[in-house]
Amino acid sequence: MIPLLLWILTPHFPWHQYGAQELSASVLFVLASITDGLDGYLARRRGQITTMGMLLDPLADKIMVTGALIALVAYNPAVVKVWIAVVIIGREFLISGLRSIASSEGFTIQASDLGKLKTVVQIVSVTSALLAHRWDYWQIGVLIIPVKWYAIAAIYFTVLVSTISAIDYFIGFWKQIDHASKDRRKAAVLSQRKSASIL
Repeated sequence: MIPLLLWILTPHFPWHQYGAQELSASVLFVLASITDGLDGYLARRRGQITTMGMLLDPLADKIMVTGALIALVAYNPAVVKVWIAVVIIGREFLISGLRSIASSEGFTIQASDLGKLKTVVQIVSVTSALLAHRWDYWQIGVLIIPVKWYAIAAIYFTVLVSTISAIDYFIGFWKQIDHASKDRRKAAVLSQRKSASIL
């Protein structure tokens, strides 16, 4: 879905009238997010977690979010500034790096509630930023929905949640890596004592 989303956001997309471009991109992004969550849920429930899936699933997530944000910097710069994209994408790289180090040390960093909130807020912010390219507001009878204001608020809230969740992940990582290093030191001391007692 990623190449299709990026193609929709280009001038080559044939239908620009009546917000078809924005609506198509929004529906596709939400659909990709839902199917991604459903895929993970079914894999865990059916016990079909594979090494390939563990590699490709987070990679696809990050490429989808990164692609959407980079496209939005060009597509709707009034809502998605360059620095916002850098902060959110940088956070994704940081967490990937921490998880890679954790895996090499023999432990995992579980997704926190903040991380899950970040994912939901990210979906809302990207979708609203796509819609805000066409509409400043929607008027439904007497009800006025400020689409652009919601998009800006959601994007800044995403930056805030992304930053806080990155700090939370880093603290969790630090505690576990510190615990793992202490365990290694204890094991080394015990090994030395055993060797000394044998001699």
